[in-house]
Amino acid sequence: MPTDLRLKNDLLKRQGIGAALASVSGAVALAPDGDRIVVDKLQDNAIAAHGTGVTLIPSAFGRPHLVVVHAPGWQPVVQYPVAEASPSEPVSLETVTRRLEALAHPVRLRLLRTLARGPHTTGELAHAWELSSPEVSRHLAVLRRAGLLTTRRQGRYVRYTVNLPDLTALGADLLAAVLR
Repeated sequence: MPTDLRLKNDLLKRQGIGAALASVSGAVALAPDGDRIVVDKLQDNAIAAHGTGVTLIPSAFGRPHLVVVHAPGWQPVVQYPVAEASPSEPVSLETVTRRLEALAHPVRLRLLRTLARGPHTTGELAHAWELSSPEVSRHLAVLRRAGLLTTRRQGRYVRYTVNLPDLTALGADLLAAVLR
């Protein structure tokens, strides 16, 4: 039996159907009445699977999307992404929103473009863009709170660098947050 199925079966035995369904995807849950499986997808539809059951298919394709297929007379099928070797929590909609809002300001975009070329201090950025150091500092703080920058202290200076992994994942994170 593949590892993912063993983990799901073990979870089903130890914690029940609700936990097993939640492990399939954040979009799958057991309804509070315990009588229905609810899949949070863009399309609204309801099907009865009494007697026929539901087929769950783990798949390495289509990550991170959950696919639900049903046709009249056929058993419902839920294709879900298998767990990654090092599972990571999906980025929350709040984090994606904070990052998009941070990028919505033209000064912050200019600063980010400069930082993409290499680490800079607040003073260097202020000089390059003819801005005051406090103004640059405020913009850098917004970008840092959004997780788009990292810092490293060198003596009395702080050098800012673009957090490339999180910045490059922003498009995929947005899509995943919208489609969850």
